[in-house]
Amino acid sequence: MIDTHAHLYDKIFMSEITTVIDEIQTAGVKEVWLPNCDVETWTDLNLLSERYPAICKPMLGLHPTYVKEDFEDQLAKLKTILDHKSVLAIGEIGLDYYWDLSFVDQQKIAFERQCHWALDKHIWIDVHCRKAYADLIKILNKPEFKDVRGIIHCFSGDAAEAKTLVDLGFLLGIGGVITYKNTNLFEDIRKIPLDFIVLETDAPYLTPVPHRGKPNSPSYIPLIAQKLADLYEISIESLLSQTTSNALKLKEYSNFQ
Repeated sequence: MIDTHAHLYDKIFMSEITTVIDEIQTAGVKEVWLPNCDVETWTDLNLLSERYPAICKPMLGLHPTYVKEDFEDQLAKLKTILDHKSVLAIGEIGLDYYWDLSFVDQQKIAFERQCHWALDKHIWIDVHCRKAYADLIKILNKPEFKDVRGIIHCFSGDAAEAKTLVDLGFLLGIGGVITYKNTNLFEDIRKIPLDFIVLETDAPYLTPVPHRGKPNSPSYIPLIAQKLADLYEISIESLLSQTTSNALKLKEYSNFQ
């Protein structure tokens, strides 16, 4: 199993990281892909990926909710790191209109610029999108981004948006939300071929049932996988084989070891 999106460098994990890594491996998770948020989070993320290079794979990017007045400075510093560091993907990047609309224009600028980084480096993007799917799709539909590939992390759109995004060549990251009773995701995802699905936790957030109220962990990936296997009416072994294959194709796209 591969957890394609987890903030394993979060301080909630770091004091017991050896135990956490052991639990992840015991659960059968072979890799955890680490999305970055800004220049400050890169330090801990990078240290963790260097300490456990076989398991922890680094991404680099400016998260949309971290786009503030200093976003140009943040991007400049991240670009300098990117010029000297091999990373799996540019992420997590995107648009977020849920928490704050003060920097929408800046979010779009930051997102497009980082998409160009991905094209220049021939690596994929890990996309955060909340309450902004119309603008996200509008940007990704631009001719200059026709070759951009990646994962829509924690997909929360509807069936039509899901189809549009997979038609653009993106995979959909499915996490703990699929286990919640009040989600509409169950019916919408059923219409998407399994070839376009990957597993994620977004740890320590969005903990799946029955562990809600506790910090999420990549070791909970089997719970998400089982729910998806039930949804697609296939064995969990088949589900894991396909979703892992989907993730590995992206890794090969970035030629990342």
